[in-house]
Amino acid sequence: MAKINRKYIDKHWLVFILRGALAGVFGFIALFGGMSNVESVVAIISIFLLMMGVVDSVGALYNSTKKHGWVNSVIDAAIDVVAAVVLLFVARNDLVTSVIVLSVYTILSGVIDIFHGFLSTVDPTDRFIRILAGACGCIIGAVILNSGNFEIMTFIRFFGVYMLIVGITSLIYGVHNRAQNIEDKMARKQSRKRKK
Repeated sequence: MAKINRKYIDKHWLVFILRGALAGVFGFIALFGGMSNVESVVAIISIFLLMMGVVDSVGALYNSTKKHGWVNSVIDAAIDVVAAVVLLFVARNDLVTSVIVLSVYTILSGVIDIFHGFLSTVDPTDRFIRILAGACGCIIGAVILNSGNFEIMTFIRFFGVYMLIVGITSLIYGVHNRAQNIEDKMARKQSRKRKK
């Protein structure tokens, strides 16, 4: 994984906020939407994952022009898009495959968040948030995979809980990095004033 310095992450707070907002809205819908048609729920999950993939792809394109951390964004985008396509076109009418895809996606996303937390950032708050989200993903993904006696909507609700966690942690991450970006800008301005 590419190393990403704090200044770079601080400047890209909007990507984290967009990702968090998408995940939070979907998590809320999955938990409280009251949908009972499984096929439509799987289609909504697929569309949501595609939207997450688009956000990550735009981040990867921008990152590639700056030569910072674009590999991380490409990996995130690829996982989102592959899971969405499999759910939409392969597993849509097969509930067992849908559950397996959701659990594998959740575990894989959790593992990647943990790696991002350990490898990609130097800020202790950012590191804690990424590792927390990753650990929750691994735990919830394992619960989804090993809970064979539940009905499909229970699995969707577990996934919704994970998306709410991702949404909240991404929003915190984005807001925290925006505050750091503002701090850095103010420090640079004060430094320029002192030099004058």
